[in-house]
Amino acid sequence: MAVGKNKWDLGENKKSIGAPGIERAVLIGAVIPPLSEEKITEYMDELEFLAQTAGAETIKRFVQKLQHPDSKTFIGSGKVQEIGQYIESHDIDLAIFDDDLTGKQTNILEEEWKIKIVDRTSLILDIFAARAQTAQARTQVELAQLQYLLPRLRGLWSHLERQRGGIGMRGPGEQEIETDRRIVREKIAFLKKKLEKIDQQNVTQRKNRGELIRVSLIGYTNVGKSTLMNILSKSDVFAENKLFATLDTTVRKVVLGTMPFLLSDTVGFIRKLPHHLVESFKSTLDEVREADILLHVVDIAHPQYEDHIQAVNQTLQEINIDRKPTILVLNKIDLYRKEHYDQYLEEGIKIQIEEEIQARLRNEYGVETILISATTGENIGLLREKLKSFISDAYAVRYPYRVKEW
Repeated sequence: MAVGKNKWDLGENKKSIGAPGIERAVLIGAVIPPLSEEKITEYMDELEFLAQTAGAETIKRFVQKLQHPDSKTFIGSGKVQEIGQYIESHDIDLAIFDDDLTGKQTNILEEEWKIKIVDRTSLILDIFAARAQTAQARTQVELAQLQYLLPRLRGLWSHLERQRGGIGMRGPGEQEIETDRRIVREKIAFLKKKLEKIDQQNVTQRKNRGELIRVSLIGYTNVGKSTLMNILSKSDVFAENKLFATLDTTVRKVVLGTMPFLLSDTVGFIRKLPHHLVESFKSTLDEVREADILLHVVDIAHPQYEDHIQAVNQTLQEINIDRKPTILVLNKIDLYRKEHYDQYLEEGIKIQIEEEIQARLRNEYGVETILISATTGENIGLLREKLKSFISDAYAVRYPYRVKEW
């Protein structure tokens, strides 16, 4: 299956093949019932963007229909041979699977192909390891990596001895080569205690913020949360067209009119989010848990935006924070119009389409909706007014007997 343009804006800033630091990769996916070929194509598009974010260049995709994964190689023996021939003739550095592999499968495939094998979870963990800036984020990532590594130690032993550096090998992948399960378990226990201390410090910091209402930006990765954060808070938060550009939580004090509140930007969610990451980043997600209002940002221009909404909601349910007052912020309406409208479409029809989208999502998820463009600034004023109303209601509930001070 040839690599083509997908909906993740791939290829705009790619370095040329063979550029220093760029690893040449093949992507491998499997159509396993009940998944459809269309759904696998979506997952592979996302996997390619993950690979690009990690610093790899995708050379080719391979997809195979399977009733169930092979216990030794995940894919069939014929496909293993086909991919092996392609790897040998095209100077490939690594193979990236869209599904999780066992240590045994990884080891067998490495012996067969003589290159690094990375699965979806280890790729995401690698991106997190590269993006972590604070002590808390680095500790959370290291904990997730070790929890992922622990059940795979036996199968990955020779894998870890041979490889040095590159995608899938940052963090503990390099540092814990000679470990056994006992040492890894001890390190996991140590990191958990370290996170508990950091959590206690964060709780103290949050208490020191006073009695202000808290608003958290949540959403799928790369939907424009940090850009919207910059607009609403008039600050300079790092924003980039890559997955997981924001890993560390950022909090800013914002005033709408004379009404103050705290606005936080959090790590983005993704489909098939590794369980280890959800567990390790629960402390980071405390910022969301303690929020009074959620701004759920959605890339309305992405063809799978409803899958993204469901992926975020599912993660919120896992950490029991899915019943907060929420505004569904449908971002990138300017891109949606470019994708779906032609020059002959009447203005009244456009307005009707956009109203129907908002009404349908409002009814389906039971939350307020608003269409905006964080890039062009469209409807940002309306969003501020809607948010101001939510914050005013939250203050009225929290302090019903206090005289308004704004």
